[in-house]
Amino acid sequence: MKNDTFSDISVAEAIHQEDQYGAHNYHPLPVVLSRGEGPFVWDVEGKRYYDFLSAYSAVNQGHCHPRIIGALTTQAQELTLVSRAFHSDKLGLCEKYLCDLFGYDKSLMMNTGAEAVETAIKLARKWGYDKKGIPEGKSVILFAERNFHGRTSTIISASTDPLARTGFGPYMPGIEVIPYNDLPALEKAVANPNVCAYIVEPIQGEAGVYVPDEGYLKATEQLCRAHNVLFIADEIQTGLARTGKMLACDYEDVHPDVLILGKALSGGAYPVSVVLADNGIMEVFTPGSHGSTYGGNPIACAVTMEALQVLIDEKLAENALRLGQLFRDRMTSLTNRCGLAKSVRGKGLLNALLINDDEESETAWNICVALKENGLLAKPTHGNIIRFAPPLIISEEQLMECCDIIEQTLEKF
Repeated sequence: MKNDTFSDISVAEAIHQEDQYGAHNYHPLPVVLSRGEGPFVWDVEGKRYYDFLSAYSAVNQGHCHPRIIGALTTQAQELTLVSRAFHSDKLGLCEKYLCDLFGYDKSLMMNTGAEAVETAIKLARKWGYDKKGIPEGKSVILFAERNFHGRTSTIISASTDPLARTGFGPYMPGIEVIPYNDLPALEKAVANPNVCAYIVEPIQGEAGVYVPDEGYLKATEQLCRAHNVLFIADEIQTGLARTGKMLACDYEDVHPDVLILGKALSGGAYPVSVVLADNGIMEVFTPGSHGSTYGGNPIACAVTMEALQVLIDEKLAENALRLGQLFRDRMTSLTNRCGLAKSVRGKGLLNALLINDDEESETAWNICVALKENGLLAKPTHGNIIRFAPPLIISEEQLMECCDIIEQTLEKF
């Protein structure tokens, strides 16, 4: 990729345009990006950065992976959209690929992560009424505290984040929130015969990369099965090699009743998500009960199959596992000598650095601005936590250079 020609617009002009004409529902770092390749992005003035957010783990395969872009452009010149009013030559191929890879009977492709979660919610409720025999209108779905599954009206009804929730009521009934990583609380909740499902992230990414105790996922699976409750894993951010396994659930040999995937399902090239389940669950959807104009379109299918094959062929889960341990070792060393950094946690290349104990502090934000000046892009979450999630194609040499940047930035801060 040539990087000597960049956008004619300046950083200040681009930020001003967004501020004037766009809704203020995000608070981005003051950087304006125009190109990307592998683990790198460039701003409109030609400065290169390491991307340590990976579009919230959507570009696990790296920016503009040539195989994924090739699949997209080839398909875009043949057929882009037919809607589900007709069959396409790519949908069945992709559905089979997904089912074979993840071990399910059926797949239902959507576009965004939030859509996939909404699909799983509808699927769970319909299954609860049709298969479990819950009285109509009485179903309950369990969620975990500090969850992040999106920001649609239904999903925020389960949120405990005031920023996502406040001012958007009234909230959806039939939702109960329980503590994360708390098996006694889960055991008590699933005893309610009207509970149809528990939707949970194997690692809570947006909350600050909270990793549950070893055995929590396996025990969750067992408790749900014992009470005829669907165990639904939201692996939109944790899945697809990010944590050092194809799925974070693989660490405990857990096979969710329903699996939700998105983000890196397309390598960041196209909006694609999917819900996977076996026949006994997915069959509750009948024609007209759910759908999406763009869901499972030919471009999405072509991109999905290539993006997943890249993860496998390039052994990106193995790379994430090995480099993630090296990263946490370096950050642990940093916490031992730098008062700002309190602790590091994570799995694979999904990690977080706790900066201090004050969620109202702007220290983490200011550190991210300083990191940007030093050539590395990351973003704080909850005020005092910095999430570090580079593309999984990053090399050991590149990762060590990034650790140098992080260490030098914090030590001088």
